Amino acid sequence: MDRIDLFRTFTRVVECASFTRAADTLGLPRSSVSAAVIDLEARVGARLLHRTTRRVSPTQDGAAFYERCLRLIADVEETEGLFRQTSVGPSGSLRIDVPGRIGRLIIAPALSEFLTRHPQLDIELRVTDRAVNLVEDSVDCVLRVGPLGDSGLIARKIGDLPLINVASPDYLSSYGTPATPDDLAAHLAVNYASPSTGRVEDWEWIEDGEVRTMPVRGRVTVNSAEAYIACCLAGLGLIQIPAYDVKAHLNTGELVEVMSDHRAAAMPMTLLYPHRQHLSRRLQIFADWLEELLKREIL
Repeated sequence: MDRIDLFRTFTRVVECASFTRAADTLGLPRSSVSAAVIDLEARVGARLLHRTTRRVSPTQDGAAFYERCLRLIADVEETEGLFRQTSVGPSGSLRIDVPGRIGRLIIAPALSEFLTRHPQLDIELRVTDRAVNLVEDSVDCVLRVGPLGDSGLIARKIGDLPLINVASPDYLSSYGTPATPDDLAAHLAVNYASPSTGRVEDWEWIEDGEVRTMPVRGRVTVNSAEAYIACCLAGLGLIQIPAYDVKAHLNTGELVEVMSDHRAAAMPMTLLYPHRQHLSRRLQIFADWLEELLKREIL
């Protein structure tokens, strides 16, 4: 391997915390990855990784070297593509992971616009609602909705996703129309259980600048957005949902917004990508397009 390939291999091992997983993502034998790190440690004259049977982690020197490698790799990639990009535009492929309904309703229908604008780029669009490990799953960036944990990834805030309260006309004719959260004791909700934790979400609203919550009785609990909306359409209860998710149903009158002055807090939308990608021109171009699209369609 040349020196920059050694740097790339080392950073992948750090990001995967495993020689085996790094080898899989790089398409190399594990022995080649291990040999590359040993070679690099010999070149720099320092131990870069702590190795155990279960996990690999950077030493103090290794952590500092990792950050330097990221900058060097980004500089090399930008320099290599400098003239090619200015003459024919960015090229290559991007693997993108997005939430299910945003992917199906918003991004997929608009992709032809992006691909026409950038004929040298290809997109692999992965539509999932589960947590994704960008390095292990070989994904360039993910779009996430909701609060973020401390992932160590670069986060680009796209905007805040408005939530609204809706019900079907049949439900409202049976139970009446709630005006404030105080009325919810006489109503039913379609309860939503988190697919990852199983925890049922409380009803939420903003009052005097503070987030308030309360459980609302429901006879049905679901763990997917499709089932959530379907049960609401069937008159089984009230739901809180991103406005874009039910835009078509609101337009046709199949659903009606209620308690518009008592909405839940908007959910942040964030694009996440690994530090090593922070200067990728094709990723920047896609991120700019995605932000423009989402602001136009759902924010």
